[in-house]
Amino acid sequence: MSGHVDAEALVARWREVREAVKQAALSAGRRPEEVRLVAVSKTHPAEAVRILAAAGQHDFGESYVQEALAKKEELRHIGGLRWHFIGGLQTNKAKFVAGAFGLVHSVDSLKLAQALHKRAAAEGTVQDVLVQVNLAGETQKRGAASEAALALVQGVLELPALAPKGLMILPPWDEDPERSRPYFRGLRELRDELQERLSVALPELSMGMTNDFVQAVEEGATLVRVGTRIFGERPPR
Repeated sequence: MSGHVDAEALVARWREVREAVKQAALSAGRRPEEVRLVAVSKTHPAEAVRILAAAGQHDFGESYVQEALAKKEELRHIGGLRWHFIGGLQTNKAKFVAGAFGLVHSVDSLKLAQALHKRAAAEGTVQDVLVQVNLAGETQKRGAASEAALALVQGVLELPALAPKGLMILPPWDEDPERSRPYFRGLRELRDELQERLSVALPELSMGMTNDFVQAVEEGATLVRVGTRIFGERPPR
């Protein structure tokens, strides 16, 4: 996957987002290094990833399995890249994802967790995962309801080839990013409750995208997934 990229404009946008993340963290009394920026490179060419990697970006997010694996292969000679699978994942695609990504953000069912575990175990690896939560109850979105999150995290903990690292959320879209804040706060509170009830560390909160990552950082995000504001509008697939 390749294509022409305006490197100067791309790096400038990336630096603006990094600075906004930093300022949001500082305004919330947090250390900026507590927040990792995941540059969502899905549908954008490998050349854009190469440019940002050279500028110092390490974490990249992908949502489409075949595209992501092709991009990974094209960029295999670049050291230090950390690939995140952030999209919805069908169980029949789990075999391609387990072991190929540093972190899978979108485990939304025990069935999917078991499929990832089976593949990771076969490869002799432990796959880091996040449990996706749907606090708003949106039927068109994936994710465990808040009352089901405890059982799902428990189930993941019983799979030795998976390591649950925290939670992820996609709040309802709204032009006003402040409307996302209650969902971010709710995810943090749910995470804290699960840690206490299960006596397990769940350090990661993957929340916040182009429109609302500032609010997410202020509410405790450790991973923000920003695509359009860095890469520009997505090209047609």
